[in-house]
Amino acid sequence: MDINQLRCFVTVGKELHFGRAAQRLEMMPASLSRFIKILEEDLGVRLLNRSTRNVSLTAEGAIFFDEASKLIDQFDALSRRFKSGLKDERRTLRIGAIDSAARGLVPALLNLFVPLYPTSDIHIIEDKTINLIPKLKSGWLDMIFIRAPQVMDASLAIRFITRESCVLAVPLHHPLASRSHVTVEDFQHEAMIIPDRRTRPHSHDLTMSLFKLAGLTPHIAQFAEEKQTILSLVSAGLGLAVVPASYRTMNSDSVSYIALDLPEQIKGLPLSIAWQKGNEDDYLREMLRLLNDNKRELTDKL
Repeated sequence: MDINQLRCFVTVGKELHFGRAAQRLEMMPASLSRFIKILEEDLGVRLLNRSTRNVSLTAEGAIFFDEASKLIDQFDALSRRFKSGLKDERRTLRIGAIDSAARGLVPALLNLFVPLYPTSDIHIIEDKTINLIPKLKSGWLDMIFIRAPQVMDASLAIRFITRESCVLAVPLHHPLASRSHVTVEDFQHEAMIIPDRRTRPHSHDLTMSLFKLAGLTPHIAQFAEEKQTILSLVSAGLGLAVVPASYRTMNSDSVSYIALDLPEQIKGLPLSIAWQKGNEDDYLREMLRLLNDNKRELTDKL
């Protein structure tokens, strides 16, 4: 198993389509399929469910996808760091972000930042809040986009940004898939895939509160930690899931996303930015300024 095999698998895991993945990797679909087959044989486990029309991650594949993605990010960050020379380390901005922010807010913010600092070296790490906070405290990251815990470390500064809207993820051919929007009453009898509270407390609590405020009890099919696992379970028809609206481009061949009407008491999933108090890095300060000056434009579509 080498880094190229991991890149091939992660690209297929993102696209869930061999043709599109092969195009991104600039290789033939048959060669890509052979790479994945060799990887599965090396690991002794099936990573993908294949059919004539669809590709989806197995349960083991979803776990391997998340871990392989982290390894690739770390490998690329290490490679860029040493290729550019350690003397340029101070010109690097290292950003950590939860999955929804990494797909939505952060790219939009960087579109404003990079033209101002075209020689900047941006490193982005996608992870969960519970893993990003220690990396920020240790100095490994300069800033993080997170769901803030109830109690924040005193050494860190934090600024609330917005609340992200949510959608209902359903299998592509589910009866609700044709709806433009739904309320919790529309899926009160459906099996639900619920985020694990240990790693995704805000997403877990939002789903549970949604049912509780309506006087309902969710039919929980399974708890899951990883976003790709949640969507794979939805795709397999094992349940529905309430997810951030930024997920809407994921698993689009097998999952439909429906606008979700939330009650007034639930305003969405909170998103905040945090950094170390006393950090006067120019890049960090500029990112904070851009976020403040363009907050409405950056958050309107979240």
